[in-house]
Amino acid sequence: YADVFQRNVMASGVIPQISMIMGPCAGGAVYSPALTDFTFMVQNTSYMYVTGPDVVKTVTHEDVTHEKLGGAKVHGSKSGVIDGSFKNDIALLQQARRLFNFLPLSNTQKAPMRPTLDPTDRVEMSLNDLIPDNPNVSYDMMQIIKKIVDEADIFEIKPDFAKNIITCFARFEGRTVGIIANQPMHLAGCLDINASTKAARF
Repeated sequence: YADVFQRNVMASGVIPQISMIMGPCAGGAVYSPALTDFTFMVQNTSYMYVTGPDVVKTVTHEDVTHEKLGGAKVHGSKSGVIDGSFKNDIALLQQARRLFNFLPLSNTQKAPMRPTLDPTDRVEMSLNDLIPDNPNVSYDMMQIIKKIVDEADIFEIKPDFAKNIITCFARFEGRTVGIIANQPMHLAGCLDINASTKAARF
């Protein structure tokens, strides 16, 4: 395991590492996905934990389900270990393909370009009204992002964790960009520990 973890750490930032949890994952095997750059799970059928419910019951005398101990909802919204969860295996594979299209093959290559029909000189008049005049009124930053990027196409990372900050991939003039933005719709967009960790890791 130590050799595998060492390779995960050395490859991080060099080549994109994507883990897809599509069933039970327990014991030492869960450390590697947590170390990779992107980790995705399938809702209700995939689990990640070091020790299962039986061991927890033996040690703490608590009854806990697989889902509550290491399901997609827990890791997506509470621990922040995963970057997204999807309703079934097919949806996960399709979204992983979408993510591939935003990433270079390694740190020696530029971000991929993709042809777009979205004109570069497009004027988005709705931006004049999206941000309210009153600074005490919140607005949806995700709406603004979708209005300005190519074809309103984004790939959000950790959408259910630390919702007061947005981390996503998108494109401008066909080129991949990463976007980090405070989200006023949640906690007024204030930074807390989870939001700071999410942004820094992205």
